[in-house]
Amino acid sequence: MRFADPQMLFLLVIPALLAVALGVGVFMRRAAIRKVGDPKTVEQQLLRPVPYLRAAKAIALVVGVAGLVVCAARPEYGGRVQMLKKRGIDVVVALDFSKSMLAQDIQPSRLERAKLELADFIEQLTGDRIGLVAFAGDTMRFPLTTDYEAAIAFWRGIGPYDMPVGGTAIGKALTAAGRMLFPEDPEAVPEKQRGRSKVILLITDGEDHRGDPLAAAREAAERGVVIHVLGIGSDSPELIPRYLDDGTPMGYQKDDEGSYVTTALSAENEQTLQEIASIGDGRYFRAGGDFTGMTAVVEEIRKLKQHELDAKKITVYEQVFQWFLIPAALLLLFSYVLPDRLWWLRRRTT
Repeated sequence: MRFADPQMLFLLVIPALLAVALGVGVFMRRAAIRKVGDPKTVEQQLLRPVPYLRAAKAIALVVGVAGLVVCAARPEYGGRVQMLKKRGIDVVVALDFSKSMLAQDIQPSRLERAKLELADFIEQLTGDRIGLVAFAGDTMRFPLTTDYEAAIAFWRGIGPYDMPVGGTAIGKALTAAGRMLFPEDPEAVPEKQRGRSKVILLITDGEDHRGDPLAAAREAAERGVVIHVLGIGSDSPELIPRYLDDGTPMGYQKDDEGSYVTTALSAENEQTLQEIASIGDGRYFRAGGDFTGMTAVVEEIRKLKQHELDAKKITVYEQVFQWFLIPAALLLLFSYVLPDRLWWLRRRTT
């Protein structure tokens, strides 16, 4: 048993003082009677109440008051774990749609494999909201939703050649993801969707050509966003395929001087991605040829979700103040109605 308001137990000093006062009263009464004469004779003359009845009344009064104090402390018993309503978490996936993601060091290509893995990831979500940011030199967004089929369809409909601005701007992607998680007007967010854990999953080959991704990561982290990063690509140079508008392959990308353009997840780029994850209190993973890194990301998000659920488990106790209230009330009533002496004893002494 426990008490919801244990500080109220200090009121037990009241029945304790009451007991002391009653005891002192009995002692002083006896001392006064001895001064008058023989105690037995004086008792008969005063028609003194029966001692045992008087003691019973005093005990009932003290214990009854103590019972009321215990009730005020709200005693509780037992304890069962109860799960509050599941809120889920908010995840925004920022996927790199720059042309370098067309490299085929991961089959069928970095981008297509990422789409496949993301579709599988999204289908595993339960009660979570997913938002999507497609980025190259600029961003395209799909708002937070629990309509997972619509989110998966968003990826299918776009490619690197659909992006309005070429290049790669990781900083812009992180900023766009942060604004999706924290709208400029907080009142626009429904009450039931507030307080969720926030996660950004950045998937890129790390070739950032503009912006300050570390500053964007700090801005998101300051608002409590966890950032996980999945780096895609090999550390050796890979050619970037080129396609016509109808999807027909047309050799490989070349620069203005006619040289082939290559892409690689260099040590320098990988270090930047690791710093982003570190700033965001998340983890960095490297996607190998079998994309095992994505599995590790999913496990990390599951851990966060489990932590979110565990935090919503509360222990519920049963209120048992009535165990003390009813006996206390009866004892107080008993102390009030109990006579000082039995009627036949009163008649005998008269």
